[in-house]
Amino acid sequence: MAEENQAETNTAIGSDVPDNMLSQSDVPDNKASAIATKAARAHRSQKVGAVVSDKMQKTVVVRVDRLVRHTKYRRYVRRTSKFMAHDELGATIGDKVRIVETRPMSARKRWRVIEIVQKAAK
Repeated sequence: MAEENQAETNTAIGSDVPDNMLSQSDVPDNKASAIATKAARAHRSQKVGAVVSDKMQKTVVVRVDRLVRHTKYRRYVRRTSKFMAHDELGATIGDKVRIVETRPMSARKRWRVIEIVQKAAK
């Protein structure tokens, strides 16, 4: 009797996994890596700002403006932040660019330029 119950539980455990769920070995290599990447990587922060300096090699300084509501006076105050971003696209001063958070590339550089939204007027 105990052997029959154990046999039933073994088959029940194997049958509660749906047929449509695939293991990593059933999926082709390129899709498996895409699934693992999507599951492991969190949402990366993006910001849009203007390039204020391009004097370094493959690095630009991007100024990002934002409006913050003052806690006491309830008025909106403009705050600016400057980020150093890795630039493979060749952005110049005055360009409006989109930057994304990335791994640390140097002591102060943790952002990467992914798109030049608008070129500077010449």
